[in-house]
Amino acid sequence: MGDMAALWSYLSTEPLLWLTATLLAYLAAAQLARALGTPPWANPVLMAVLILAPVLWATSTPYATYFEGAQFIHFFLGPATVALALPLYDNLPTIRKTVLPIVAALLVGSVVAAVSAIGLARAFGLAPAVILSLAPKSTTAPVALGIAEAIGGLPSLTAVLVILTGIVGAVTVTPLMNALRITDWRARGFAVGVAAHGIGTARAFQVHPQAGAYAGIALALNAVLTSLLVPLLVRVLLP
Repeated sequence: MGDMAALWSYLSTEPLLWLTATLLAYLAAAQLARALGTPPWANPVLMAVLILAPVLWATSTPYATYFEGAQFIHFFLGPATVALALPLYDNLPTIRKTVLPIVAALLVGSVVAAVSAIGLARAFGLAPAVILSLAPKSTTAPVALGIAEAIGGLPSLTAVLVILTGIVGAVTVTPLMNALRITDWRARGFAVGVAAHGIGTARAFQVHPQAGAYAGIALALNAVLTSLLVPLLVRVLLP
């Protein structure tokens, strides 16, 4: 037992352990989701979190130690976000024909996401740092963390809120769109891309390729617009 404890003490401090654990948890979650028929509630990110969280709790592993390994995956969020410009290029002919609806939906979605977060947080009397961390929650993680840091929020809290926003959006988008009888895959994809960034976009690609393409377009455009809008909205709404 002493040897096992010493081995665990060594391994638990190595970044490779938690990088491997993260990859294995996601692969297991993705395999389980496929086996279940990829229903909305079987989101691989959510299930991977549910797998990893008890492990971290049981081993008393601090988040900082875990992130030493997970940061290698986090690094690729930036290139992955840039790569989502490819659907934008591939769909340029269609986008030119629908540029006004796209711009209107993007503006409304970005403004409502930030204003509703700030307004509800103020109504519940949350601390200013928490409100500032909430404001960029609907954009992709690399951009949201940069915005939070620039406006005085807590990047670590923003990271959690971004993931929760994406998971909720990915789980609810299909039932919600079906209930609203929205059948246009472009509209469905664009809506989830604006509201639920990368996690929602991944779900959109699972449902329909056109929905995924428009979700990627929305994610990329919303990242740019949110980085411009949120600092201005914070100045206006939080004097």
